[in-house]
Amino acid sequence: MKWGELLKAEVRTEYDTTERLLDLVDPAALSWKPSAGRNWMTQGQLLRHICDACGREMKGFVTGDWGPPAVPAGDSPLPPAEKMPAVSSVAEARESLGADRRLALAMIEKAGEKRLDTEAAPAPWDATKMPLGRRLLEVVRHLDTHKSQLFYYLKLQGKPVHTGHLWGL
Repeated sequence: MKWGELLKAEVRTEYDTTERLLDLVDPAALSWKPSAGRNWMTQGQLLRHICDACGREMKGFVTGDWGPPAVPAGDSPLPPAEKMPAVSSVAEARESLGADRRLALAMIEKAGEKRLDTEAAPAPWDATKMPLGRRLLEVVRHLDTHKSQLFYYLKLQGKPVHTGHLWGL
């Protein structure tokens, strides 16, 4: 299998599964967050983060355009949760997730198979050189990680989720 085929298949699976999890989010619970521990994103912040966890980063790797910095100058690259933006509705999250999916697929196409396989792609946060295809796969894993976080947020809220929801079954 080639990088482009693998990446497109992974993108479809992760976004489809995430969209189904969005169906279970209570629109009135966007401010919910786990009560134990600290520095948790609210559910609304998590949804916002999910909506740009993949396509925007792929664009950075493929085009070099990382957009405006996500963190103000001088702040840690991993800001505290309370500084993270949130969606205002589940509908906004759904629309943004769809746009991010389209961007991710467009960036895979734009990169092309040769670049995916041969171009070194260090990240702004990690200078390790690896093929662009592998770097984009890590970006899809980023979405997968936060999709799993949403699954557990729903589980902690008593929503009727099971392993099939996590794996898209």
